[in-house]
Order: sequence, then structure tokens, then C-alpha cells
Amino acid sequence: MNTVRRLSPSRACASAFAACLVPFAAAHAEEIGSVNTNFRFTGSDRVVVEAYDDPQVQGVTCYVSRARTGGVKGTLGLAEDPTEASIACRQVGDIRFSGPLKQQSDVFTERMSFVFKTLHVVRVVDAKRNALVYLTYSDRIASGSAKNSVTAVAMPSGTTIPLK
Repeated sequence: MNTVRRLSPSRACASAFAACLVPFAAAHAEEIGSVNTNFRFTGSDRVVVEAYDDPQVQGVTCYVSRARTGGVKGTLGLAEDPTEASIACRQVGDIRFSGPLKQQSDVFTERMSFVFKTLHVVRVVDAKRNALVYLTYSDRIASGSAKNSVTAVAMPSGTTIPLK
């Protein structure tokens, strides 16, 4: 006998929210290394290198280096990290697209302070040159920063970027 289980409204809402997050799961950062830049007894400042896999382009990984503030505030997530970041994206496997890409879209965002500052990685399609251009920058609620870094991944011969 088949029975249908119905979820309570709160469980249904939680399940729907979790399902919405699945496409963004691949965009989480993976810290692959770091160096200390300023020793503190409560936790050193450091430069971290993180890998971000493009969730819509299998075979492309972006490496972002950025400063992380240590100390008590850094440990608690209350410190404001500096706005400088550097990016290098590379083809790390066969390129496959999960679907057509927008001309420009956010690939990843991560907060750099408790409320006000966010790091962005944006993908821009350069259809004329058949390349994906990745830009990293940070913004603030009150005022952003013009500090940025850019890199590009040329598509292999015979691979065309599908556009929306």
C-alpha cells in the first residue's frame, strides 16, 4: 500500500529553502592555503588563498587571495577585512555548461565584515573572443572600493559559450 507523507508547513518551507540553495552549493570557497602576515596572540592576520568552482561552468576554478583580519574580532567574525583581493581563474578539467549563461552574473559573494562589506566574483562573457572573464571587487553599504582584479579563461577550440 502506497502512502503519501505530507510535510508540515515549517518543514515544507525549510525544504523549499534548502532546494533553492542547491545550485549555489558548488560556489562555496575552499581554503587551500594561507600565510601569516601579522602575529597576534589572539589569532594572526593572514592572507588566504581560496578556490571557487564556477557553479555553471564545470571545469573552471577561480583562485582568490585576500587578507583576513585575526585577533578576537576576526575570530568572532566581527572584524572588517581589507578590500584588496586578487583572482586567477583556470581551466582545471573538461568544460561543460549547466545551461546558457547570462552576459554578466555574480558567481560568488562572501561577506568581509559583519554587516557592511562584501566580496564579489562576477563572470562576464566575452562572446567575440570566446572567453569567460572573471572580476573580483568589494562593496560596502555606504561606499564601495574601486580596488579590483580581473582574469580570463579562453574556451578550448570547438567550445562555444551558450548565451541566454
